[in-house]
Amino acid sequence: MSNEVVTNKQLYDFITRCGRCAQCTYGYKETEFELVCPIYKRFNFFTYSLGGMAQLARALDEGKIGLTESVSDVFYHCTGCGACGEMCARVDFRDMVELQHELRAKCVEVGQVPIAHMVTIEGLKKDDNMLQKPKAERGKWAEGLGVKDVTKEKAEVYYHAGCQYCFDEELWTVARTAVNLLKKAGVDVGIAGKDETCCGGRAFEMGYQGEFIKYAESNMEMLRTAGIKTLVTSCSDCYYAFKVLYDMHGKKGDLEVFHITEYLDRLIREGKLKLTKSVPLTVTYHDPCHLGRKIEPWIRQEGKLKAGEIYQPPRDILNSIPGLKLIEMPRIKGNAWCCGAGGGVIDAYPDFALWTALERIDEAKSTGAEAMITACPWCKRNFSDALKEGNGRLKIYDIVELVEQAL
Repeated sequence: MSNEVVTNKQLYDFITRCGRCAQCTYGYKETEFELVCPIYKRFNFFTYSLGGMAQLARALDEGKIGLTESVSDVFYHCTGCGACGEMCARVDFRDMVELQHELRAKCVEVGQVPIAHMVTIEGLKKDDNMLQKPKAERGKWAEGLGVKDVTKEKAEVYYHAGCQYCFDEELWTVARTAVNLLKKAGVDVGIAGKDETCCGGRAFEMGYQGEFIKYAESNMEMLRTAGIKTLVTSCSDCYYAFKVLYDMHGKKGDLEVFHITEYLDRLIREGKLKLTKSVPLTVTYHDPCHLGRKIEPWIRQEGKLKAGEIYQPPRDILNSIPGLKLIEMPRIKGNAWCCGAGGGVIDAYPDFALWTALERIDEAKSTGAEAMITACPWCKRNFSDALKEGNGRLKIYDIVELVEQAL
């Protein structure tokens, strides 16, 4: 492991052994929806916390323990949501994120990874997607849309669907709706269809950095060849990959990257999409981790860190829909509870992913909302699966579905 990362004194010497990772910055009272770290709340053991993992890393670095299955199991249970780094007043968030990336890369290097991740990555290598689906079916979600193919004709804006939207048929309607909304607003939009490939972001977060670089270079070459300067995606994981990870590794270039909520918010404010139809619904909004705290520390402007989190655009969209009432959950924005699907947890530990999702669903229900809105396919998939397991009645929508209803 890189000594620059794992011997960082902020992590090793300054993290207290409280393990709470939720209270020191904001001073929350003891409430049902207080903690923001899923693994700490689930296991209630110091090792499963920011401080605990930092101390494990220190012990590894000093040769006091080996990278065994039980040690790697702790690292891979973490959803990588970033809540710990956001809440701890004593540690730079970027240091903790980099530490996790280094630890998982080391796990991959020595072959100490969950079997489910090995299967997922083998599927990625074979079919260029994270869902182990046939590569030839990648473009089926867009059949009949009548949208440009950027590999054959020029378009000003490229819409990247992402693996989940391309292969999860229950979610196709979200990607199709997003493209139709862009077209209705007069946007010259195109897709890559069957030639689209994975962004590589989830592989990176699982520790497979070599695979990530391969897909980053492949995607950027395709975009350069197609003359694409602006990319829009509905997937928060893809947004994080193109916006942050590509930039971190010198692959992004001058590509302008937008999440669909940012882009639709602008189109609505410009009057290119007019929301006039009433949608009489009481909703609450779930902040995807990859649109919030995981974005914030990495956006740079003139050499300085600039907050780049996407917290307000989705709320502005919801507040612009006639008849719709937005009620906030106790944990929102930088303090939001993770859906449970991040970091490959949904692949390796599906029961834990569902437990985490059900916690968020209970929180959403506590507001009295009829529906929970999100802007991420992995969040929607995990919440929908959790509701099936828990017999819940809460409705789950992607934000673009409500925009369409309001047109």
